[in-house]
Amino acid sequence: MRAGTLQTLALALPLALLTPGDNGDALTREPIIAGVRVFYGPGNLEQIDVGLIAAARRNIDIAAYVLTDRAIINALREAAQRGVRVRLYLDPDQRRDRRPDPMSALSLLIAEPNAEARYKAQADEMMHLKAFQIDGRILRTGSTNFSYAGERRQDNDIVVIESSRAAATFLTAFEALWARPDNERTRP
Repeated sequence: MRAGTLQTLALALPLALLTPGDNGDALTREPIIAGVRVFYGPGNLEQIDVGLIAAARRNIDIAAYVLTDRAIINALREAAQRGVRVRLYLDPDQRRDRRPDPMSALSLLIAEPNAEARYKAQADEMMHLKAFQIDGRILRTGSTNFSYAGERRQDNDIVVIESSRAAATFLTAFEALWARPDNERTRP
């Protein structure tokens, strides 16, 4: 593609995004969201997630297919220790052993008074989200699992959306997951 074509596309794209659609489908009804940052790996995507978690002041709701990266788990634990409410919704494979090591990073996080985890009931379909919301104002999503390989070695992306509406949309979906009656709970 020639440079002139790229410049034309760069100028036309924002105008196309601002032009409302007229077919009434879900995509065109959704408002345009500003404040979007996209990061690509491989590389140190871990720094992005740790930095976002460190900025939390009230709450973090995270849906994680895989949550094994110690830096991210430690950042979540530190957030819980400073009074941030941390809720983890995890795929059942995250709890392979029903009696996990009480000294594992994840067990220590879940043991924090401000942290709670629920596991999706074992089913044919996995819980495959890799997303979290912070303080009702930031949504982090993308293909990157919360694992060392996902954050550092694999071809992945992280999308950070600074929008209370985007965070609220995720939170609505998260609350539905969290409320499933067949979830396995870590606390009564």
